[in-house]
Amino acid sequence: MKKRLALLLFVLTPLVQAADYNVDIEGQHAFVQFKINHLGFSWLYGRFDTFDGSFSYDENAPEKAAIQMTVQTNSVNSNHAERDKHLRSDDFLNVAAHPTAKFVSTSFSPGADGHGTMTGDLTINGVTNKVELDVQFVGAGDDPWGGHRRGYEATTEISLSEYKIKRNLGPASDKLYLTVSVEGVKK
Repeated sequence: MKKRLALLLFVLTPLVQAADYNVDIEGQHAFVQFKINHLGFSWLYGRFDTFDGSFSYDENAPEKAAIQMTVQTNSVNSNHAERDKHLRSDDFLNVAAHPTAKFVSTSFSPGADGHGTMTGDLTINGVTNKVELDVQFVGAGDDPWGGHRRGYEATTEISLSEYKIKRNLGPASDKLYLTVSVEGVKK
């Protein structure tokens, strides 16, 4: 009997480790932020206020980690209404034609302690390019409400010219630095 129980636990343990998570947008424990150099003089910071996503992670097979996120581009917020209106125009995000931006992972190369490189397809302004995100594991565990959470922060840089952004503010302003911080709630 003990051998059967031990065998059953051995067989089921990997299944228990694999988990799917919804990005916690209700509690706003997730952020999609960016910064870009403004004409070589200063940094402009902004965020997207409306997005959602999900990810999966298996501690026994971290290389199978995957994430997908969708951002509502009209939710861009740089803390300046006129600038945000311009960012929504066809000079930049062209939200009328492309109301969403999307990232879908294609592979994960794990490093130590849950860190690693997430590769995937990033679609902005109707253009899809492969990007790599530097992923840093923040933490995981049970929350005070009976759920289980897992958090990461990922960073990458992209060239606006690779996404057919019409407005060119010079070479210092072509690189956009993106930070995505997610806290997932286990489904």
